[in-house]
Parts: sequence; structure tokens; C-alpha cells
Amino acid sequence: MNSPRPWSESRRLRAVQTPVIPVVADLIRRHPGTISLGQGVVHYGPPPQALAQWDRFLAEPDAHKYKPVQGLPALVEALTTKLRTENRIEPGPDRHVVITAGGNMAFMNALLAIGDPGDEVILQTPYYFNHEMAVTMASCRPVLVPTDANYQLQPDAIAAALTPRTRAVVTISPNNPTGAVYPEAALRALNELCLRHGVYHIHDEAYEYFTWGDTAHFSPGALPDAGAHTISLFSMSKAYGFASWRVGWMVVPDHLMTAVRKIQDTIVICAPVVSQYAALGALEAGPGYCRTQLAVTRQTREHMLHELARLGPAVTVPPAQGAFYFLLRIDTPRDAMELVEALIVRHGVAVIPGTAFGLEDGCSLRVAYGALRPDTATEAVARLVRGLRTELKL
Repeated sequence: MNSPRPWSESRRLRAVQTPVIPVVADLIRRHPGTISLGQGVVHYGPPPQALAQWDRFLAEPDAHKYKPVQGLPALVEALTTKLRTENRIEPGPDRHVVITAGGNMAFMNALLAIGDPGDEVILQTPYYFNHEMAVTMASCRPVLVPTDANYQLQPDAIAAALTPRTRAVVTISPNNPTGAVYPEAALRALNELCLRHGVYHIHDEAYEYFTWGDTAHFSPGALPDAGAHTISLFSMSKAYGFASWRVGWMVVPDHLMTAVRKIQDTIVICAPVVSQYAALGALEAGPGYCRTQLAVTRQTREHMLHELARLGPAVTVPPAQGAFYFLLRIDTPRDAMELVEALIVRHGVAVIPGTAFGLEDGCSLRVAYGALRPDTATEAVARLVRGLRTELKL
């Protein structure tokens, strides 16, 4: 018997872009030996203190049962201490820590808690593609505001984009995909703008420890009047090598807690409990663990900057003082995805097209160098430079 209407996915999901990472990963699988400068992961795994928690988890008879939606009380307490001492964010009766299954879930929790269909969420372009996808998936409308030539915030443009339907302005610092770090003055001004207009400020700090030189990271949630309208998002994935463990957290105003609990209880109930145990161990190691690993990433970054400079004006590297990305501007009429495919097929190196981050004009490529170990970094950079020189006929 035939169905009276065709089977299909929802119109809402048809409007969501296809994530580019799996597309590039499929190309890599079809061309063995390709070195990936695509996905944003680090070259190291969790600290020993995190792995040592496995025995503690197994020794707890009730560890296999559901745990509190908000997270293990011990982990919530440990993160509260971390936020106070490192970020100057003060959880308490007016705002709370919620443990999530990764930073992306924290962002989705925030969107669903504050947004109704048709509401507007301002994203800076280039945006993090999972943020844009989540806004569309939540039946909200992404409003794209361009950053400047150095990928810094443009406060006047953000202010001009505000409408009665605006529910939130989203910022990421240090930034994915650009590596830009927003200075305290810019984040302070934006946070105050959001307060004046009754708009939430959702700030993603997944790369808080990844800053270079004298650049400093700043948490706008630390501002005196930030508590009621600032939602701060964090992740263990980068700093502690926890990408597959799926542990993130959010600092959320008290008036949103009922909504966030409903969302989290429906989607995941609680973040993976074994991973929460591991997170407790990681926090025992502290940020010093990440900073020790940064020596390798710093060396790779400097080598890559040196080699990319040899390509001349055809390849521009805007300032990138944070995270582990460069978002290159390529002087070519070629389509970015076409260039990505050529680099994989003919030169054995993978990057991500700027179109995935909302950059439709010109050709841009995101280069992620955090996953490179010393034994592969030199070869990866050589392939990228050689490939760009060949494809651009330099």
C-alpha cells in the first residue's frame, strides 16, 4: 500500500546546512595518507588523573545509574571553584553551573531555553558552523553580522542588527574559526549593549587557555551586571584532550534553570557519568596540564606562520592570537570547496572551506593545527604550502 504523502525529513532540518567535517572526513578516507588540518582537536589525551578516576567509578555501586540532571555535585562544586578563581565568575543563588554532554549541547540548551520560533540570534561572521546549525534547528533565525578585516567585533554593526525579535548575541573568544581573541573592552561594551536592550549574551570560552604571546583571555560573565543576561559556555574537549568524553558546562541565570533542566532531562538526562568522574580528575591536574602541552602547539604555530609567509600576498593570514586556527584568505577566483578537494586529492592535506563558516565572498580556508604532533607537523605544513603554491600557480 502506498503512503498518501511522500516520506521526508522535516522542513526545519532541510534548512540546516550539512556539517562539513564529515564531508571532508569522507574525502580523507578515500585518499589514505592524507594529513588532516581540518578538525579542531588537540594532539594529546586526558591527564593521568582523569584516567585514574575509572577505578573510582567502577568501585561505586550506584555509578551506573542516572545522576542529577545538573551534574555530579562534586563536579559542580569543583567547576564553581574553577570559575571563581580563574574566570572571576561567581556562581550562586542567581546563576548556576550545569554539566552538559559537551559544549555544543550547552549552546543548544541555551538556545532552546531562551528562543521561540522566529526569534533572532546574532552570530558574528565567520561563525562556528555548529552554532549556525543549532540556531536554524531551533527554528530561530540567524542574523549574520560581519567582523572586521582582522576578524574582530564591530559593535556598531551589532547594535544596528538588533530588532524587537533579537533574543541573543553570540560571541566566541578565543575564536573558532578565526583564532581571533576579543579584548576585554570590546566584550565589556557588547555585554553592556545586550543589557541595555534586554538581549542575552551567549559567550563560548572553549579555547580559554589557548592564547599566544601577551594576549589575555577575558570572561564577560565576570562583569558586575552580567549575571542575569550572560550565558557562559565551556568545554573539557580542548584543554584536557576530552573530545570524545563529551563534557562541557554552562553558567546560566537562575530564571532559566527550570527550562534548562527540562531540555537536558529530555535529551540526555545527565552528561555521561564516567566522563564526569574523569573530569574531576582532570581538574585535579588543572590548567597547568594544558599549558604544558601548548609548547608543541606553539612550535607548530610558529613554523606554520613562517612557511605560509613564503607564499606572499596570494595568501593572507589575519592575526590569530588564540585557539589553534588560521583562517586564510586566498587570492583566487576558485571555489573554496574545489580548492579543498584539490589539496586532498593531489597533495594529501586537508583543510576546511570558509563557506562552512558563512564566508561566501572570495576564497577562505580554515587551517587547524592543534592535532599535529611534532613528527607530522613539518610534513603537514610542507604539503599545504606546496599544494597552495601548485594550485595557485605561484
